[in-house]
Amino acid sequence: MNNIFDSHAHYDDEQFDEDREELLIELKKSGVVGILNMSSDYKSIETTRILTETYPFIYGACGIHPENADEYNESVKAEMIELLKGERFRAVGEIGLDYYWESNPPKEIQKKVMRDQMEIAKTLGMPVILHDRDAHGDILQIVREFPEVTGVFHSFSGSVEMAREAVALGYYLGISGVATFKNARKLPEVIKEIPLDRLLLETDAPYMAPVPYRGKRNRSDYLIHVAEKIAELKGNNVEEVLEATADNARRLLGI
Repeated sequence: MNNIFDSHAHYDDEQFDEDREELLIELKKSGVVGILNMSSDYKSIETTRILTETYPFIYGACGIHPENADEYNESVKAEMIELLKGERFRAVGEIGLDYYWESNPPKEIQKKVMRDQMEIAKTLGMPVILHDRDAHGDILQIVREFPEVTGVFHSFSGSVEMAREAVALGYYLGISGVATFKNARKLPEVIKEIPLDRLLLETDAPYMAPVPYRGKRNRSDYLIHVAEKIAELKGNNVEEVLEATADNARRLLGI
C-alpha cells in the first residue's frame, strides 16, 4: 500500500469540477494519506476551506499568491488569521515572489505582501509554503529576515547552493514532477545532495504531471513516479522515500 502525502495541490481548481468527488475518493483508496490544498487568490481561500471540511485527509494552506498580491488588504488579512487559527488549516501559503510574468503586480508590492504574510506565520507559529519564480535572491533575503519561520520551498527550482542555504534556514524542499523530466538539470543534483529528511513530495495538481503523464492533468497518486525518481537518485527503495516524505509533511504541518 502506498503512503503518499501530497504537500502541495489545488483540488479546488476548475479542472477538477467534473469529477472532483470521485477522484478524491479514488485517491484515498489508492494510498494517498494526506493532501495540503493551497489557496492562492482570495476566492480559493473559501474553496479550500470547503475541501478541508468535506475530506478528513485534506488540510488547508491559506495565503495570497504573488500573482494576486493586489488582492491582499487588511480585511483579507483578518479573514486569513481567523481561518488559520482553525484545526484544518496548517500553513500560510501559497505566498512568495514571482518575477516571471510582466503582468504580475510590481516587485515592491509582492515583497510587501510576502513580508506581511511571513509576519502572520511568525505570530501564529505556522510554516509557510513559498512560491519562488525567478526571484531567488529576493526571496532568500526575506526568509532570512524571519528566522523564527520555517516552511517549504514549493517546486524547488534553485541551485544546490541555494538548496543548502534553504535547508540551513530550517526549510524543506518540495519535489515535483519536474524531477522526472529529461530536461531537468539542477533538480537531480539537488535531490542527490539534500538529505531525505528535508524533502517533500508535491504535485501542484492539476499542473506539472510527472513522466509518463507529462502534459496531462496531474493527481496525487502520480507522485509514485516522483518517489521512484528520488529513490533511484538516492539509492533508497520507493517505500522508504514515501514513508520519509509523508513523515516530513506531518512534522512540518504538526499533524
